[in-house]
Amino acid sequence: MATATPLDLSGITRAWLRPADVLTISLSFLSIYIIASVGQAVYNAYYGPLSRYPGPTLRALSNYPHIFNLSQGTAAAAAAQLHQKYGPVVRIAPDQLSYASGAEAWKDVHGFKRLVYKDPDFYRKPFNKTHGLITADDATHSRQRKLLSHAFADKTLKELEPMLKQWTGKMKGKLAERAGTGESVDMLKYYNCTTFDIMGDLCFSEGLDMLENGEYSDWVKTIFESIKEVAKIRAIKFTSKFLSWAIDSFIMDSPTVRAKQARHWNYSKERVDRRLKRTPEQPDLWSKILEKSQGPGGLTVDELHSNASLFMVAGTETTATALSGTTYHLLTSDPSYLRKLTEEIRSTHSTFDDITLESVARLTYLQAVLREGMRMYPPVPVALPRKVPKGGSMLCGEFVPEDTIVGVHHLATYRNEEHFKKPYEFRPERWLGDPEFKDDHLDALEPFSFGPRNCLGKNLAWHEMRLLLTTVLLHFDLELCDESKDWTDQRIYTLWEKKPLMCRLTPAKA
Repeated sequence: MATATPLDLSGITRAWLRPADVLTISLSFLSIYIIASVGQAVYNAYYGPLSRYPGPTLRALSNYPHIFNLSQGTAAAAAAQLHQKYGPVVRIAPDQLSYASGAEAWKDVHGFKRLVYKDPDFYRKPFNKTHGLITADDATHSRQRKLLSHAFADKTLKELEPMLKQWTGKMKGKLAERAGTGESVDMLKYYNCTTFDIMGDLCFSEGLDMLENGEYSDWVKTIFESIKEVAKIRAIKFTSKFLSWAIDSFIMDSPTVRAKQARHWNYSKERVDRRLKRTPEQPDLWSKILEKSQGPGGLTVDELHSNASLFMVAGTETTATALSGTTYHLLTSDPSYLRKLTEEIRSTHSTFDDITLESVARLTYLQAVLREGMRMYPPVPVALPRKVPKGGSMLCGEFVPEDTIVGVHHLATYRNEEHFKKPYEFRPERWLGDPEFKDDHLDALEPFSFGPRNCLGKNLAWHEMRLLLTTVLLHFDLELCDESKDWTDQRIYTLWEKKPLMCRLTPAKA
């Protein structure tokens, strides 16, 4: 019987492994990938479900223009320009729509209809993997917000008035040391130091000693630096899903980054833990929160940690930003605005002791100035992204397909002539019924966002802004230094990349 001879494939194998052939095959696959990608991009741009929305062709074809703007800190300004050219709804990327439609957009995108949900790629879990208010799903958010809302109710904040006045008085004292000396003062730093010290006392029953030291603490410096870093990382993640996965796996979860996150996290965690072990002499935010968290459904310790870290960022920097933007516009606009506000404050208050939460809430011109300040220089100038759920949603009268990223753009909305006449001018009278601005859409302004997930600390922010600005203008006359004349010429990495706001202060004449 004949014996079968094994088939010799070595020659075929060697032929397939020739470098020239490997290169040819690789280039063929690459060409197919490029052709398929280009074909898909062209189809999405001209025939896809978002093709009917206006915007530059290049942005419909590719993410890269948007990525470039995000990485350079120019995305917000670019969005505002695109809305001026293309209208209230603009396609800013192949799968993204930006809205500047005013009240209708706020209601549909952020309102109680829940037509969209938070984009999970934008909102990462906290360091301890336990969701706080910002990143929680709807059910968890509703439970937490119900428990936390008591701490930010006006009744509670009224009880905290002595604490707010104490830190406001400390700021006044520190400014008084510099007033009249000819030295320039960075008002941004003083606003930030005050709001961080206030929130530290409210959250931990201990300030951060920033006003006392006149400098940002290392922890706060890390917060400011990380805001820009995170914004740039998000921009890179838009490049591709693979790159997004790689960044999350090999950078964000790397030992070096995790160690840095741990240091930041432990700063607030340790202070929360110390606060939980004692009962402070005067009530703070946790007094009400812990009172409402007894029993089933209450906040866990991990949830307290997550939300404390959130409060220390969201409840500080944005308030200081609003105050700084308002101060800048008061000092660079028609002098009559500053004069009128100063007269309102000084005619109703003689001394610091006269200033109360109730007294400053009655200052109608102050309220108008702050609203206009936040319109001109919104604390959060960008759109906070939402994602359209499975099956799509009707937004602003148009069907938007599932998985589309949408957002109401603050800066673009507030600079839209459809909503505000003379949008680039600081005009507080538009909030006081001036006939010139009778057609303004005042409900387009939502600096604290809108709907069930709007800013929980809105009441606290208003109290702080009124207290601090009233105190400054009651006791000091301000003049903007030359180096801050172009202060608003800033890049935006989710938040404004602010420069020092240098002013000269002189004591107000009695």
